[in-house]
Amino acid sequence: MKSILYPLALAALTALPALAQDVRPDTTGWFENPSKLTQTDGKVIYDALCAACHMPEGQGAVGAGMYPALAGNENLMAADYPIYVVTHGQKAMPPLGDLLDDAQVAAVVNYIRTSFGNDYAEDPATPESVAAAR
Repeated sequence: MKSILYPLALAALTALPALAQDVRPDTTGWFENPSKLTQTDGKVIYDALCAACHMPEGQGAVGAGMYPALAGNENLMAADYPIYVVTHGQKAMPPLGDLLDDAQVAAVVNYIRTSFGNDYAEDPATPESVAAAR
């Protein structure tokens, strides 16, 4: 019995890295300059930078830290607060102002304010409002 289990276990262990590679996102073209994200779509930016902590559906998480839910979050009612947090960071949230330009910050802020059941489309973030918050 041992002689059958050993090859099966070895095959399973050697297949794991290949499986892990299949689920990694394709990051081709995300970065032209390693210090800047090149994408401009709010959802794409969210998926690349935010979803790992705030979760894909904005539900937040508790684990090594507490990552607040963005879904149903009243702090997103006005654009100024999320603009400030995305740009400057807060507690465990890293500042992304050096990684994102004003239009990208506005795009991701508008995305989270109108996704995950949020309906805060009034008074959207603009590149000008982000520039003023820097």
